[in-house]
Amino acid sequence: MDLQQLIRKNIQALKPYSSARDEYTGEAMVFLDANENPFNAPYNRYPDPLQRELKVAISKQKSCEADQIFLGNGSDEPIDLLFRAFCEPGKDNIVTIDPTYGMYQVAADINNIEVRKVKLNDNYGFSAEALLEKTDKHTKLIFVCSPNNPTGNLLDNKELIKLIQTFEGLVILDEAYIDFAPGASLLPKLSHYENLVILQTFSKAWGMAGIRLGMAFANPEIIRVFNKIKYPYNINMLTQQKALELIEQEADKNQWVELLIQERKALEEKLSKLPFVVKVFPSDANFLLVKMYDARGIYDFLVENGIIVRDRSKVVLCDDSLRITVGSPEENQILLDKLNELL
Repeated sequence: MDLQQLIRKNIQALKPYSSARDEYTGEAMVFLDANENPFNAPYNRYPDPLQRELKVAISKQKSCEADQIFLGNGSDEPIDLLFRAFCEPGKDNIVTIDPTYGMYQVAADINNIEVRKVKLNDNYGFSAEALLEKTDKHTKLIFVCSPNNPTGNLLDNKELIKLIQTFEGLVILDEAYIDFAPGASLLPKLSHYENLVILQTFSKAWGMAGIRLGMAFANPEIIRVFNKIKYPYNINMLTQQKALELIEQEADKNQWVELLIQERKALEEKLSKLPFVVKVFPSDANFLLVKMYDARGIYDFLVENGIIVRDRSKVVLCDDSLRITVGSPEENQILLDKLNELL
């Protein structure tokens, strides 16, 4: 892969904005360089634009290098940056699986990039060959989500590796739900594949959706491109501080994941016994895709009773299906009790 051939020419020529905290890092007695208010410390100060301390903490946890990490406002920020850095509007295209996470399409539409979709098979699997056949000389990015959303299944590792090794552009592997999956993340193999970008998040297993912190892992050259075009202070001080706090509580996160996997199995078994449930699809995530008779009617019934799930019936290959997040044992029981009232 020749990264310079993939980067948009205007991005290559771009002179990035240099903030006060880019030009000076460290401690000092008096800071008079950033036009900050001298009162209301510490919130009067701009945050570290490169989140150095947080990246070091994450690198230790993930067994990677700090310069392989980009932190964004959710995973949606690096998704958008990938389009802005590598895809020429009105000219280039991306390839992705169908169905999958909807933000790939939205980010492409915002950036005026064609999206070429390849339907999953009946078991929600994919083949690298089918995706590669959709590419041409203007295909810069391939997006795959594993475990996939909304189907919940882990994609075949051999096919993923084949895709990464064969495609001459960037392969973006979205692992938002990887903590709930029995298969291992590809993150330990990151250094072997210079065209691989892995997305992970603090929103799911870590229970930090409210602080909006996503992670992109890639070779340092790609990370430098992200840093070149991101907004100067994209991760605020409060988010950085809270993430550093919660990273120290990894044992809690592991307990939550273990409990949710147990609850997922129990919920799958109980839902599958309901006469109006056609199929509960196998899941490697923290949710279940459930095909039902009269899915919309059941959705409306649950909403009327204060229980909110996601109707995915209009999504490709998900006809008459609801996506149900695995909640706490108490929440899951409330759901089941209410569904049993329909018997």
